[in-house]
Amino acid sequence: MLLALAAAVAYAYYFMPASGDRSGTPKADGAGQRPSAGAEPSPDRTDPARSPAATPGSQQPQTSAPAATLPDGYVLREDAEGFRLAVVEEWQRRPVNDAGQVRYLGGDFTLIVVPGRDSVAGHGDDPLAYQRDKERELQPFRDSSWATASGLRRIDVGRQAMAEGQFTWQDSTGREVYVRNLALIVGDRYHVIQVIGPADQREKVTEIHRQATATYRVTG
Repeated sequence: MLLALAAAVAYAYYFMPASGDRSGTPKADGAGQRPSAGAEPSPDRTDPARSPAATPGSQQPQTSAPAATLPDGYVLREDAEGFRLAVVEEWQRRPVNDAGQVRYLGGDFTLIVVPGRDSVAGHGDDPLAYQRDKERELQPFRDSSWATASGLRRIDVGRQAMAEGQFTWQDSTGREVYVRNLALIVGDRYHVIQVIGPADQREKVTEIHRQATATYRVTG
């Protein structure tokens, strides 16, 4: 009887799930709930109320590989500046510049990643205010005589704080551009993921930004 009891205890220890385990598969960062690309940005620059709800593409950065399968035409890039994310496969990377930006270029589209240039200590701990007033990548919006903004909101997921928005402005060539922007705090630094493209190709800008933000992971 003692041998039988010992065998039963050993079986339970090695093969039964722990009481704290939960069944189910991990959820990939869902990008389908982000604001519709077809929505026209309004000229209102006022800040909306803070939203506690998470939106896809703005989940807390992780160091594990993303669970979602990339769509055709995208590849996961491991960047020497300490991050990885999904980029259109044939796009060309430019070295980090004096503004701390890594740029991926593809025709009329540009993906900009800023992996921790600005500190929370120097720029405040509100990513919505940072996006509105201090983020250098949005300076053309602030400087433009014609610009619009919509979907400006702060998102808090646990201890992760971030802000996103949609913008239009005229670039230095007079072209009207459409911009999707995400600013998030990782540790004590701000990270920025921004996509710029022609204003008449908003769906493409949104798709590129969605893939980048949904797969963005800090590795450094």
